[in-house]
Amino acid sequence: MTRAPVLFISHGAPTFALEPGKLGARLQAMGKGLSGVEAVLVVSPHWQTEGVRVMADKAPATLHDFGGFPQPLYELQYPARGHPQFAVEATRLLADAGFKASLDDGRGLDHGAWVPLLHLLPAADIPVFQVSMPHTLDATGALHLGRALAPLRQRGVLIVGSGSMTHNLHEFRLSATNEAAYVREFAAWVRQAVLADAADTLADYRRLAPHAARAHPTEEHFLPLLVAIGANEGKGTARIIADETTYGVLSMESYAWGLAD
Repeated sequence: MTRAPVLFISHGAPTFALEPGKLGARLQAMGKGLSGVEAVLVVSPHWQTEGVRVMADKAPATLHDFGGFPQPLYELQYPARGHPQFAVEATRLLADAGFKASLDDGRGLDHGAWVPLLHLLPAADIPVFQVSMPHTLDATGALHLGRALAPLRQRGVLIVGSGSMTHNLHEFRLSATNEAAYVREFAAWVRQAVLADAADTLADYRRLAPHAARAHPTEEHFLPLLVAIGANEGKGTARIIADETTYGVLSMESYAWGLAD
């Protein structure tokens, strides 16, 4: 069968579930065109563990792992089934690649998974499972993690790295409307490297990219992009899904690889 696509989605604030904006609309349109997808694998910074854990729950709960947001957000559910068989296969692939990997049958879907999927696959009719990020994961390791999972695409597994193009919550303001200049400059640098499929350059973004430490005071929300780059394996050029910025500092720039024309 045709290889399933790979996505990097900037999931923004949890309010993205209620405020779809340009990215949400693009994901909705994209989801309608997906075919042959047997399951969705999500790597999100909101599940970090010792070693790698792979969700094996048959019916994962919807986790509202955030606080201080409007009540309607806590009432949303994403009742997708899990896929224990693919979880077992993912665990084997990760172990073969040198990761300390194990199954987890009690984990629910965090908001890094269900919020973007609420727009991409609103019917929740395709199974979803997550792979955690090790606490020790770095940029090179994230590429390796994505490459380890890439064979699942041949089985119809859509791989989603869910993070954020920029993620400086110290500068987050609900009332902000103007995009910060450093956000634009950092995202433009990343875009150029992504479109050139410059994996090694992206892995060294901390040293090479403008404003890298300001855009990402900590790395966990950038690493899912590198997981997606690794899962693409250099096979196909990225498409830009959307490039808006919310709350002044959260770039929602997102990419897709391997979409059918």
